[in-house]
Amino acid sequence: MSVPALAQLMAALEATWPAAATTDVDGWRLRDGSCGGKRVSAARALVPAAEVARAEMAMLAAGQRPIFQLTPDQEALDQALAARGYARLDPTLLYLAPIDTIAQKPPPVRLFDIWPPLAIMREIWTEGGIGPARQKVMDRAPAPKTALIARIDDRASGVGFVAIHEGIAMLHAVEVAPRARRKGVARVLLRGAGAWAQAQGAAWMALAVTEANSGACSLYEGLGLRVAGRYHYREKA
Repeated sequence: MSVPALAQLMAALEATWPAAATTDVDGWRLRDGSCGGKRVSAARALVPAAEVARAEMAMLAAGQRPIFQLTPDQEALDQALAARGYARLDPTLLYLAPIDTIAQKPPPVRLFDIWPPLAIMREIWTEGGIGPARQKVMDRAPAPKTALIARIDDRASGVGFVAIHEGIAMLHAVEVAPRARRKGVARVLLRGAGAWAQAQGAAWMALAVTEANSGACSLYEGLGLRVAGRYHYREKA
């Protein structure tokens, strides 16, 4: 079983957390994020010679603030954007593990996979800053997908969203209620996501997290996930 390359991880990230619309033009993939955040709004170069000015004009014409998503193999483009006054934002790590490493079905009373999400799940996301626009990203993601809810002390305590693209399960939108933090809720969600994805035939478990989130990084590494790629954004300072 060959380890997915960075291009495959980025494709899974895009497919499981999709923009409202995408347009490929002049060597760029332009995204309409519908206020769903940088991940669904940033432009990505499809060819090395893509001209920044073309993407800028297209995004401005669409009423969007220009923002770009870059991977380490795009160093020349990264430098060109820096020279044009674009600041580097949100360095992000892509974690990956074989599904067998992660999958562990929690007791039935601790975790449920449900689609569509219950109202209480949407409330937990909203309270954690994952509002309606980002929840719509989950709604439009193609199947197979599910939402997860963890229960601690007989109360809904955490939520997550997982979807699969070409054998890679990608976990998104993990949110733990403040009263339930440091009780192992995120671990239950990740293990449960792995168990669900394994049952759907996924071979790999992956997720994206900012480098600054050291607590989450420690948790993921402790569960056996390893950094398999990275990306960042550029936006005008």
